[in-house]
Amino acid sequence: MAIKENDFIEVDYNGKLQEDSVVFDTTNEQVAKDSGIYQEGQKFGKVIICIGEDHILKNLEKQLIGKEPGKHTIPLKAEDAFGKKSAKMVQLISAAKFTKEGIQPQVGLQVNVDGMFGIVRSVTGGRVLVDLNHPLAGKDVVYDINVFRIITDVKEKAQGLLDLQFGQGATSSELKEDELNVTLNFDLPEDYQGKFTEKIQELIPEVKKVSYSKQASQVPASEAKTE
Repeated sequence: MAIKENDFIEVDYNGKLQEDSVVFDTTNEQVAKDSGIYQEGQKFGKVIICIGEDHILKNLEKQLIGKEPGKHTIPLKAEDAFGKKSAKMVQLISAAKFTKEGIQPQVGLQVNVDGMFGIVRSVTGGRVLVDLNHPLAGKDVVYDINVFRIITDVKEKAQGLLDLQFGQGATSSELKEDELNVTLNFDLPEDYQGKFTEKIQELIPEVKKVSYSKQASQVPASEAKTE
C-alpha cells in the first residue's frame, strides 16, 4: 500500500550532510553517540508521524508520498531542506541589547534575538554580528529513512500525536469506542486542550470526543502514613 497524505507511519531515520556524510539528526541512540550529537535525556527509537503535518521536513514528507513502506534514501537540495543562506539573516546588533539581559556575547555563542535563535559570528566595537540563518542553511542533505508500516489503529495514531506534541512518556491514553481519554503528568491549559482536540479530530475523525485528566501524584512508600 503506497503512502498518501494524512497517513500515519512508523519510521526511523538518519539525516546527514551530502558533502561529507556527517550525521546531524537520528532516531538511533548508538548513531547519535558515534556521531557526537547525543544528548542526555533525549528519547530515541521509532516514531509515528502524520504525513502532511510537518513532523519531519516538509519536502521529506512529500518525497515519501507514493512510496511503499521500506527503506528509502532521499536527497534534498538546500532550498528543499533548511533553506539557502540569506545575507538578510546576518545582523549587526548593539552589544548593549545583550548586556541588558545579562548576556556577555562571545563568538560561537547561541543567542535568542526577538524569538529567533542565532550564532554570534563576531564582537567588535560595541556591535555584535549575529547569524540568524539555520545552522544547516545552504547545505544539501540526505535522509536514510525506514518506513516500517502504515498505522491503521486509531488508539496508536492518537498516542503517536500525543508523543510528538508532549514527548514520549508525558501522556498515556485509553480509547473507549469513539472517546479518547488522555492522562497527562502535567497541567495543560483548557484553551490548549481545545486546540489539540481539534487537531486530533481533524486527523483522526474516528475520535468524536477527547477528555483530559492529570495523573495522580505518586507518594513514595517511605512517605506514606501508617496508622
